[in-house]
Amino acid sequence: MLFSGLSEKLQETFRKLRKKGKLSEKDVDLALREVRLALLEADVNYKVVKDFVASLKNRAVGADVLQSLTPGQTVVKIVHEELVKLMGETQSKIAAPGHGNSPGAIMLVGLQGSGKTTTAAKLALYLKKNGSNPLLVAGDVYRPAAIEQLEILGQGAGIPVFSIGKDDPVKIAGQALQEAERNGNNYVLIDTAGRLHIDEELMGELQRIKERVVPLEILLVVDAMTGQDAVNVARSFHERLGLTGIILTKLDGDTRGGAALSVRQVTGCPVKFAAFGEKIEAFEPFFPDRMASRILGMGDVLSLIEKAQEFVDQEKSRELQKKLRNQSLTLEDFLEQLQQVKKMGPLENLLEMVPGFNTMGKNLKNLSLDEKQLYRVEAMIKSMTREERQQPEIINSSRKRRIALGSGTSVQDVNRLLKQFEQMKKLFKQFGALEKGRFRKKRGLFPFK
Repeated sequence: MLFSGLSEKLQETFRKLRKKGKLSEKDVDLALREVRLALLEADVNYKVVKDFVASLKNRAVGADVLQSLTPGQTVVKIVHEELVKLMGETQSKIAAPGHGNSPGAIMLVGLQGSGKTTTAAKLALYLKKNGSNPLLVAGDVYRPAAIEQLEILGQGAGIPVFSIGKDDPVKIAGQALQEAERNGNNYVLIDTAGRLHIDEELMGELQRIKERVVPLEILLVVDAMTGQDAVNVARSFHERLGLTGIILTKLDGDTRGGAALSVRQVTGCPVKFAAFGEKIEAFEPFFPDRMASRILGMGDVLSLIEKAQEFVDQEKSRELQKKLRNQSLTLEDFLEQLQQVKKMGPLENLLEMVPGFNTMGKNLKNLSLDEKQLYRVEAMIKSMTREERQQPEIINSSRKRRIALGSGTSVQDVNRLLKQFEQMKKLFKQFGALEKGRFRKKRGLFPFK
């Protein structure tokens, strides 16, 4: 789960603070020490940590904290504000193309394995969904099957790909601009070649492409799992090319989060987008304030609502709300909701957006939306009688054996399904509470609203 280690340690530190009615300067110092250790363990750049903690201390030992009626919550408020500042304060949007027929070029650069090709397709789809007409350019002529990969991704997303084979990448980029102008594409996204490490040949080629296309944006694609190496890579690319932004990939992996908290501070370049999975839709703008809230366990309701609006059938959602109010949710509803929620991305990432999930949702962490498991769930539910789907509580041992036999699963699988059904009902109730604003009334979930 995103920033899981850092998030858990910070939240544990703040729980201790909230238990104290009044804070001494020693209490604040101990808390800041824990924050410092948590950031270093998350692989945040040492200088970034040093400056961050110094800024926290200047604010946290003031009278506004030590004399506050809720000092623990005030410290959390300060940490949240400083995290937002660290990651860029406001969302940095993609530059708009020029007027007329002149398309705007966007270069995607980075090391090999950072996910440039997939990210190029994700960004193109994002731009398309927001009313633009992008053209993908296969400029990586060195990596085997890179061109074919981009063509497959473009075809799947319904986005044209410009490719003339393994020619000079500078020539390819120049001809792509002409093609975009003829076809009315307003963005040209150039997938450039990567290397296992930074070298002069790579940088020289990228600089020539830059001179040829005069890009609106030069976006560095950074694998968030690379930790401190990401900072060094970002610094090197920025010095040679003049980056305009960062795209963080693989944030759904077992990442410690250091890259996301370091690259902006080290380079001065904003993080513009974040990718949370392999699916082409798993891509979203980077909001520093929302990310800070997720790290501190405060949730990200706005992103959750945006995802729901994009992927969830609104009519079915209204029907579900009625059933929740009437306490009539069935296993058929459960399956339908699983299928809809699955479209929104990894469930763990969605749960992070629920305020207070880390304190109330530990029992939900074994929920999974693995593709194969979804097929098993569907088979088990279809092996039940109508009465069993409507009233799961009547499913006894003999019924479980029959369901398992009919679906090609085990009794343990059936037990797991029934348990997950109960857990999902709890989760849906939490979503319902969000709509009514109840979370704001719960102590400790929004400590400074």
